[in-house]
Amino acid sequence: MNEYDSNRIVDLTKKINFNLTKNIEEANCYILNTCHIREKATDKVYHEVGRVKKIFRGRKKPIVLITGCVAQAEGDVLVKKEKYIDAVIGPQSYHSINNIISSLENKSKKKNFTEFETIEKFDTLNTVKNSSNKISSYLTIQEGCDKFCKFCVVPYTRGPEYSRSISEIISEAKQLVQNGSKEIILLGQNVNAYEFEGKRLSDLLISLNEIKGLRRIRYTTSHPKDFTDDLILAHNNLRKLMPMLHLPVQSGSTKILKDMNRNHTIEEYMEIINKLKTIKRSMKFSSDFIIAYPGETNEDFEKTVSLLKDINFINSYSFIFSPRPGTPAANLKEIDNLTAKRRLLIFQKIAEKIKKNYKVGLINSYSKVLFENKVKDEFKYFGRDEHYNPVIVSSKSNLVGKIRTVKIKKCNQNTLFGDIIFGNKAIEYAA
Repeated sequence: MNEYDSNRIVDLTKKINFNLTKNIEEANCYILNTCHIREKATDKVYHEVGRVKKIFRGRKKPIVLITGCVAQAEGDVLVKKEKYIDAVIGPQSYHSINNIISSLENKSKKKNFTEFETIEKFDTLNTVKNSSNKISSYLTIQEGCDKFCKFCVVPYTRGPEYSRSISEIISEAKQLVQNGSKEIILLGQNVNAYEFEGKRLSDLLISLNEIKGLRRIRYTTSHPKDFTDDLILAHNNLRKLMPMLHLPVQSGSTKILKDMNRNHTIEEYMEIINKLKTIKRSMKFSSDFIIAYPGETNEDFEKTVSLLKDINFINSYSFIFSPRPGTPAANLKEIDNLTAKRRLLIFQKIAEKIKKNYKVGLINSYSKVLFENKVKDEFKYFGRDEHYNPVIVSSKSNLVGKIRTVKIKKCNQNTLFGDIIFGNKAIEYAA
């Protein structure tokens, strides 16, 4: 979502004649867009601002803006501690960035812009063309979260759940397709909580599936509590909806899930997975895991490992519990670091083995790959298959934007390598 927000900030600032530069020394305005999910995010802000100060030492300083969730969570602290920062702008206020830059150019001293103005934000963005022309583009449809998991800072930095209208989403999606996008990834802090005037995510997916020229649709990130049967059916009924789901579970222990205020059990989570597998045999899954959450016993940890093995997640993102300031879990007694690191190492070794076995099992199979760009070697192209696996092939023809059948020949831990299948086995989808 920060990548989407950053791209939209670039689109907005073009209106006041600011253009993106890849040479930091040319910058008149430096914007650092931040995420607050992991620890030490604030330290990274100070480090990056220090780097900018060093670059511009003895020269006219650029306007320095901190945007995103760190700005929202710790705005006043940032501007008091680091005088080089001119303004902090929360993720629901960046639509005002042009006025903020103009006021700073006129020596205004107002520095903290962190109100929750989600409706006004998207009303403004709807008037500015999305200039992304990537083959695979992000599109925010929902922001905020009402779940209040005890470990999570999102409700405090992104605010309550807000869904954009289907009409404005479809309009932006068509714009992206006109720009050259073949795949759209729908974004939300809790994307399957999407609801606008009685319409849910499944309704939106049906409308997107009808857009001519759009080849693939994905969405992330979902919450198990909002995973309804109509969304499950969409995976069976919509050809453009890819058979890959990222569904964070966080723990394999229902007791720990209750402590986290996740509002679902492992049995309910497994029911979703099994329904999806039944309705679409090609479905694959990835998930997020918090290891060593306060109160996690060895038995709780073993249940998480068992879940990992039972579902065979093709990707697993795991981290030791990181207390975020302002969240209820920040006050809980942490598990000792030695135990936490040992559990994480055990978990990640098993997760990597599952991932490796999955990748090796794809050798000599056929994948439908959407190619996104050319890699440094002029005859190699990068794309992703239906399960979002990175794939690289050699080709003297331009494959960018094409969907082709690839025979997988080898792999490493992250990437598949293969050959294009020509003749009557070649596939190019029609919209």
